[in-house]
Amino acid sequence: MNTLISTTEVLRRAFRPEERLPADTVREADVVVAEWRFVRPVLGDALHDRLLAGDDANFVQTYLADAVALLTRVVLLPRLVHFISPMGPLLPKPQESSSVEAAEALQTERRIKREAMTLLRRAVAYVEAHAAEFPEYDPQKNPLNHCMTDGGFVQIF
Repeated sequence: MNTLISTTEVLRRAFRPEERLPADTVREADVVVAEWRFVRPVLGDALHDRLLAGDDANFVQTYLADAVALLTRVVLLPRLVHFISPMGPLLPKPQESSSVEAAEALQTERRIKREAMTLLRRAVAYVEAHAAEFPEYDPQKNPLNHCMTDGGFVQIF
């Protein structure tokens, strides 16, 4: 599979060193899902394909890599809360945990996604400001230019 960033980069950019996740935690398929769910609809098929081909590596590293890494973390989160043992899947539920901790985990997930989408909007702003360098990009097809759900409200422009 071809992705904008590697799985190693996802671990480096989206996770803190003290989280100590094994290198095989992030699969290439996770990065592909994040790109196809979030990045490709925004940039468009043609520009995404051009970036996958290796064009504009500096743009990818400067503007898209952190967004893709964080969005991949969002894709991974449901899988990270379950453990598979020889006995089958386990969902950790320590006796000390509370609904407050569950709410904090949900808030953290939302914060990560909001940060990633802000970085993605920053990349789009760069592309739109340098339209001559990115002729494949069509701002009319970018859903971020038409609808947002900031603050839990759907906003249509």
